Amino acid sequence: MSKRALKMAETRKNIIAAARKSFAEYGYSETSMDKLTADVSLTRGALYHNFGNKKGLFSAVVEQIDLEMVENAKARTEGCENLWEGLLIEAQTYIESALDPEIQRIILLDGPAVLGDPSLWPSQNRCLLSTKQIVTQLIEEGTMKEVDPEAAAMLINGAAMNAALWIAASTDPEVALPNTIAAFSTMLSGFKA
Repeated sequence: MSKRALKMAETRKNIIAAARKSFAEYGYSETSMDKLTADVSLTRGALYHNFGNKKGLFSAVVEQIDLEMVENAKARTEGCENLWEGLLIEAQTYIESALDPEIQRIILLDGPAVLGDPSLWPSQNRCLLSTKQIVTQLIEEGTMKEVDPEAAAMLINGAAMNAALWIAASTDPEVALPNTIAAFSTMLSGFKA
């Protein structure tokens, strides 16, 4: 990689880090692009060159956090006894993430308001594809009932997303979480063969 490319990658990384901190602390609407660029000693031109606009920057931050959430969920599934248990733990990890203040603010509260329907985000589409592959394997091994894998994956991911959104908006997320996990687990068990 050339020096210029390395410099551009470093600039992008610094902008995303500063934006992530600001979006988490102040929210999307209260994050100032002037203050943000001053914090990382860059011009607004550098920001717009890399991300197009504030929404583009926010989208990059959401993408970064989403990827970290996926990595965290996958790490928690290592050592699972079987694929079914892994699916349940992966979904529960996503739901539990609603307690993280950064995820709550950026992904679950501001994300839908700024970027629209979360099911249309590129990162969510990757999650849907992964869930569909797992569901297909579970059906093939006889653990899950014979259902359309895409429909089942859409329902599972949608339920986990809406559960996380509900917890994030709850007046008492700590109380809502265990009840939500229990209800989600019961719902998911309906798919078992």
